[in-house]
Amino acid sequence: MNKKRDHIETRVVHAGVKPEPITGAVMTPIFASSTFAQKEPGKHSGYEYGRSQNPTRDALETSLADLENGTNGFVFSSGLAAQSAILELLRPGDHIIAFDDLYGGTFRLLEEIKKKSSAIEISYVDFNKVDLNKVIKKNTKLIWIETPTNPLLKITDLKKISNIAKKHKVLTVCDNTFASPINQNPLDLGIDIVNHSTTKYINGHSDIIGGALVIKNNKKLSDKLAFIQNSIGAVPSPFDCFLVLRAIKTLALRMKQHNSNGIKIAKFLANHKKISKVLYPGLNTHPQFKIAKKQMSGFGSVITFYHKGNLKQIKKFMQKLKIFVIAESLGGVESLIESPALMTHAYVNTKKNQLTPIPINLIRISVGIEESNDLIADLKQALI
Repeated sequence: MNKKRDHIETRVVHAGVKPEPITGAVMTPIFASSTFAQKEPGKHSGYEYGRSQNPTRDALETSLADLENGTNGFVFSSGLAAQSAILELLRPGDHIIAFDDLYGGTFRLLEEIKKKSSAIEISYVDFNKVDLNKVIKKNTKLIWIETPTNPLLKITDLKKISNIAKKHKVLTVCDNTFASPINQNPLDLGIDIVNHSTTKYINGHSDIIGGALVIKNNKKLSDKLAFIQNSIGAVPSPFDCFLVLRAIKTLALRMKQHNSNGIKIAKFLANHKKISKVLYPGLNTHPQFKIAKKQMSGFGSVITFYHKGNLKQIKKFMQKLKIFVIAESLGGVESLIESPALMTHAYVNTKKNQLTPIPINLIRISVGIEESNDLIADLKQALI
């Protein structure tokens, strides 16, 4: 019989966090130590060196594993460091099938680093338009997914992809950053590895850089990732781990407001005369709306839309905003706005022969937790 689990609203507060045994501190302390005393040479209490283990980091990894319904979590100094660890599972000549719409930094990591340093072969496809059975080759070792994608917010059927991958014995990874563990749990749909930039929704306060991986019931994979994490050493500081642990306690509350604000502002933009098209998984006009409803419990606060104006007019609109801040990133309590073509995805437009270029009139916003009517009023006055 499966043990009944607490609701996610309870787990974000308590998962991974226990009173510290010596002092009784309710919140996990910041263990700012690079090394730990050993009882005798080679005999320690579970902690020997800060790169390998740290109690504050352990608490965060346990919390994230719980929130994603996984068994093992691994945290890193950035989302890209976490993705680099996944790629270290591969060998020269291995083949990756990746979504044709990805975070610009992921494209850069794959194209400029792994292709050149490790001779990794990569095929970029739209998972909604191809038969994966026909794309998988003998040397295919990994299927790389974002859903929703960045910046076009494409949704793809995770259960369908995981079933195909298992048939071919191919590993799957899903970057779940745009959904958060509150809105989507890819491990429950058969995905092997969940990836997060903890910088975004999970921390949600725009004050740390971090990344995470979570897996479920796979000791061999867990051992490999633990070895890679320790060997590469791209781990977060105890203080950063503490900040993320603290932020997680309000994750469910924040996501409730993000989700609520997101759909309201998406509907407002969809009806504005200066906007030609809005992409948001929670709108029934989204091409994969039915898939989103099936595998997501909320649709987040990232909205992508096409402005009808030219670059000069678009810049003027963005600069007139009073609440929205022109900045990269997303998932924070404050509302942000950016031009993917000029900011987060500028790299993509330098590779127009290999990657689909990002239009200059594409705008991405990350709706914060402010009052939605204030945000709508801000957009309205800037769109005049």
